[in-house]
Amino acid sequence: MPALTVQLLLTGNELMSGDVVDSNSAMIALKLKELGIELKRKVTISDDLALLIDEIKHLSKQADVLIINGGLGPTVDDLTAQALAQAAEQTIALNDDAHTHLQHWCQARNTSLTQQNLKQAMLPKEAVIVANRVGSAVGFSLTLNNCEIICTPGVPPELNIMLDEQIIPALSEKLPQHLKTHVTRLQVFGFGESGLQKIIDEQLPDWPEDIELGFRAATPLLEVKLTSRTPAAAQLKAVWLEKLATLLGEHIFNVIESKPLSMAEIVVDSLQKQQKKITLAESCTGGLIASKVTKISGASQVFEAGYVTYSNNIKMKMVNVKPSTLEQFGAVSEACVIEMAQGALLHSQADVAIAVSGIAGPDGGTDEKPVGTVCIAWGSKDNMQSCSLLIPGNRNYFQEIVATTALDLIRRHLSQSSELPRYLVERKLLTKRH
Repeated sequence: MPALTVQLLLTGNELMSGDVVDSNSAMIALKLKELGIELKRKVTISDDLALLIDEIKHLSKQADVLIINGGLGPTVDDLTAQALAQAAEQTIALNDDAHTHLQHWCQARNTSLTQQNLKQAMLPKEAVIVANRVGSAVGFSLTLNNCEIICTPGVPPELNIMLDEQIIPALSEKLPQHLKTHVTRLQVFGFGESGLQKIIDEQLPDWPEDIELGFRAATPLLEVKLTSRTPAAAQLKAVWLEKLATLLGEHIFNVIESKPLSMAEIVVDSLQKQQKKITLAESCTGGLIASKVTKISGASQVFEAGYVTYSNNIKMKMVNVKPSTLEQFGAVSEACVIEMAQGALLHSQADVAIAVSGIAGPDGGTDEKPVGTVCIAWGSKDNMQSCSLLIPGNRNYFQEIVATTALDLIRRHLSQSSELPRYLVERKLLTKRH
């Protein structure tokens, strides 16, 4: 018998017509699963008031919790608040907390609160606010037929934050301690799913059945989940988590506490803590690494300058690559990226640098340097390292892997790691110190 019976009601004409692909139900189901709650039923209906009222009444009689997703916007086809009010035989009224939220939301964007937006503050009389710190529409909840009904916005980023910060913690509190599922999530770079499973099978062959091991690939990163479903297994998990951490070393770059982090977020955080600045000299990635870094709040404190030096002429002019280096070794060489990195450091006066140059394809490869070849330099003026990799795949895949690899290498440099990344060994690469 499940700890809690949770059902899901999604609303929206765009979901029924196929104009919008439903990703929200998968998001909700995955987060519930981590609590040990299996979603048994989900219903999707159009923006029809009578249908909504009927489904709310029907589902609320069969569930402990009903999550309604969608229909909280300012337009006439957003009907969730009205439908829930009628199903619960309550009036619609201006909710003071929702009104205040809307006012603050508009003030932050220097816009006026319109009558259309005000509709989002008209809620069932007994509704309790579920905070939405991102969007204009608050969530809200009330109890009907002994079922807690939680209404959430259809915008995926808003829903994701509300689940993590409000809804999932609240549902966790409802679960008896002996029924709680404990999940530890690790972010890993440098392994594929099958490769990591093989290593665990070989190195940790007595992995206990009580600790469920799961993988979720989000190229180029991998998320590893350790799930325990009893108090005894939760205690045992700590022991095996330590064994796994020893096995994988710094390939684990983050233990997820609230949300996954990008490799760029880890690097920016490390730079901030060390009060250092980074500069980038990019050729084959065309500024992708700089884009990843500057997406992070606080990047202005640590990002000094970026140079996209695509042509040989610009490599020489902007980051001091020597003509003789290009003539002797070519633009895709460790000698070239070392000079790119050193030149970027000289011009920017940053503390550390990354430089990349490669052949993204589909054309331009040779027998000596096939498509997918990339050279990376990383480090500081007095401790610069370089490597050559072969990353087969399409152009977008190549650029994504190169950018993340370069960030991982500078992350390891900043942590003063002496561990050789597995991907360098697997690709038969040599690292050089200069």
